[in-house]
Amino acid sequence: MDLAGKHIVLGLSGGVACYKSAELCRGLVKQGATVQVVMTEAAEQFITPVTMQALSGRPVYGSQWDTREPNNMPHINLSREADAILIAPCSADFIARLVQGRSDELLSLLCLARPRDRVPLLIAPAMNREMWLHPATQRNMAQLAADGAVLLGVGNGPQACGETGDGRMLEPHELLEDLVAFFQPKPLAGQRVLVTAGPTYEAIDPVRGITNLSSGKMGFAIARAAREAGAAVTLVAGPVHLPTPRGVARVDVKSAQNMLQAVESRAHGASIFIATAAVADWRPAQAAEHKIKKDGSGKTPELQFVENTDILATVAQSARARGGELFCVGFAAESQDLLANAQAKRLRKGVPLLVGNIGPATFGKDDNALLLVDAERATELGPAPKLTLARQLVAEIGVRLATLAIGR
Repeated sequence: MDLAGKHIVLGLSGGVACYKSAELCRGLVKQGATVQVVMTEAAEQFITPVTMQALSGRPVYGSQWDTREPNNMPHINLSREADAILIAPCSADFIARLVQGRSDELLSLLCLARPRDRVPLLIAPAMNREMWLHPATQRNMAQLAADGAVLLGVGNGPQACGETGDGRMLEPHELLEDLVAFFQPKPLAGQRVLVTAGPTYEAIDPVRGITNLSSGKMGFAIARAAREAGAAVTLVAGPVHLPTPRGVARVDVKSAQNMLQAVESRAHGASIFIATAAVADWRPAQAAEHKIKKDGSGKTPELQFVENTDILATVAQSARARGGELFCVGFAAESQDLLANAQAKRLRKGVPLLVGNIGPATFGKDDNALLLVDAERATELGPAPKLTLARQLVAEIGVRLATLAIGR
């Protein structure tokens, strides 16, 4: 549970997006957080305190005059207990209240009274597209950011009013992912990470091709973990059906040649390259224009193969990588002799860090076990969920980058 031990004050201001806050509250609890809900009077027009109490397991607060607090100061007590205050939905009116420092009801009062050095304020705006684009709202958002609030952005799509555009509140799973990311350590802050993930597909004819069993889950987990760690992340993905991690730029490719082109065009802007993809070593020399059909003779078609360019080795031998501007990490999916094969591959590819795993044991699964091999040692990680391993790997990369920086 990514939020175990965290206490979140979930504030609801007035807006139809309050219905999403119920699912968000449930998600926070499932991730191990304790949730204290605080609602404005306007929010209670859209969803009842009874619903939020049932989902959070705690009485809901709505008035600064609540006599349940022995000192009659809920704005002080609730803000001091929090690890973070998340306002979702945050209406245009409530944003203006925060900017002006108004405090005539409990939620804005506790936001103003929070210890700003240790209780962050996260804002999930929700409003009509015209309200969102209005210069007054944009000025207010800029001022909120300048005052130290964390702005989580808005979604684009159909709105309750019947219009379509920017301004709708992010979905509960997106807000949950953002909150989890907020609390993660930031060892890669300021880094630009390029990740490859998934298999490649090498066409034989228009309906058949050669691929492998890679699901892309490990690479997608690494992309998410790198973004959580503070990096700007680009993910070059082979043909997989996985949702893009929040905040990650995704480039879809099909073949090894497609992936090579996508990587080479982006590696110049990266500071870390993590080659997780299971790239085909070979491809048919020429894909047939039409489907190859059997003719009843029993003869098998003759296929000629050519070797694909080694993407990892190509990037690792670039001037930026050799000059220390680009830290390269390779992956080796083996079926046996993991340590020996990983050590040999690290030297052959010319990378400072090689991550090995037993491919048949992990393809398509949510768990994995990794072996990190560098010039000095081999370190085992797991077995554990792939996201857990991805965060551990990202932390290890951060340590190595810090060590390299000290040595320069």
